[in-house]
Amino acid sequence: MTTDLDTFIASLPKVELHVHLVGSASIATVLELARRHPGSGVPATEEELRRFYTFRDFPHFARVYRAVNALVREPEDVATLVLGLARDLAPQGDRYVELQVTPYAHHIVGMPAREVTEALDLAARRSLEEHGVEMAYIFDIPGECGEEAAKVTLDHALKEPPATLVGFGIGGIEQERTKYRDAFRSAFAAARAAGLHSVPHAGEMTGPETMWEVIEQYGAERIGHGIACLSDPRLVAYLRETQLPLDVCPTSNVCTGQIARIEDHPLPRMLEEGLFVTLNSDDPPMFATTLAGEYRVAAEHLGLGREQLAQLAANGVRASYLPQERKDSLLAEIALAR
Repeated sequence: MTTDLDTFIASLPKVELHVHLVGSASIATVLELARRHPGSGVPATEEELRRFYTFRDFPHFARVYRAVNALVREPEDVATLVLGLARDLAPQGDRYVELQVTPYAHHIVGMPAREVTEALDLAARRSLEEHGVEMAYIFDIPGECGEEAAKVTLDHALKEPPATLVGFGIGGIEQERTKYRDAFRSAFAAARAAGLHSVPHAGEMTGPETMWEVIEQYGAERIGHGIACLSDPRLVAYLRETQLPLDVCPTSNVCTGQIARIEDHPLPRMLEEGLFVTLNSDDPPMFATTLAGEYRVAAEHLGLGREQLAQLAANGVRASYLPQERKDSLLAEIALAR
C-alpha cells in the first residue's frame, strides 16, 4: 500500500551515484543469463538465487559477484544490463545515473574493449530515449585483481572510452590494495591527467587509513561508502571542511556484514557531523533494495525526516558530474517537492 512517505520519496527527483553494472541486474535477468550459460555456478531458479544472495561477509559477496559477473559474456549482455537498470530506476524518480562498470571483468571473458564501449554507448542513448534516464559511466578497478586489472581498466578508459565516461574508480576487497599500491596510484594519476574524475571506494571494509590513501594519493573527488571515517576525528574534520562527498549505501553495508543492524548505521551521525553524504543502492537486486527503498530505510530505520531526505536528494545532484544547468534544473524541482 502506498503511504504518504512513499509518495514524497517518489516525488523527489533523484540521481544514483553508486550502483554497479552487474550488481544492478534484476533477478529475472540473472536467471536468464544463468540458464543461457549453464555450469557457471550461479543458480538457475529464483529460490536458489535468492539464497545465493545471502552473504556471510564481504569476501563471500565478492565471490558471488564475480560468479554473476562471469555470466556477462557478450556485448549484448552489457547493453541489456544498462537498459534494465534504466527501466528499473525511471519509476523511482531517477533522472541520472553514474554507473560503475568493471572493464576487466569483460576483458577476461574475451570481450574486445571497442565492442564493450559500443554496447555502453548504445545503451546510454536508448536509456535516455526510452526511459528518460541519463546514463554516465565510471570505470572501476577490481582492487584484488592487481596490476593487470589496473592496466586493462586504464587502457580501456584512455583508448576506447564510452562517450559519457566521467570517472575512474576502484572497488573490490580493500584489504588487497596495499600490495599493488604503486600500480593503483599510477593508474589514478594517468586517469586524472586525462580529465577523468577520481571516485574510489574506501572506508567500507577497512579503516580511515584507506580513505586517507585515496584522498592523498588518488586525488579523490568523491568516495564510495566512507563509513569508517567516524573513528578518526582528524578525518571527520577534513571531510567537514572540504565537503568531500561520501556515497553511502546503508542496506549494502548490512548485507555484506560491515554493519550488524540497519539501526546501527552511521548515516545519521555522519549528517550530524556536517559531512556531505549522498544516498545510493550499490547492488540493489543482490541486496533486495532499490534507490527509493534506501530513502525509505533512511526514514523508517534511521529516523531521517523529509527535509533530510530532500537534502540527500539535493546532495546527490550537487555531487554528480552533470552540467551545471542540469543540476540547477533538478535542484529547483527538489525545492518544489520539499
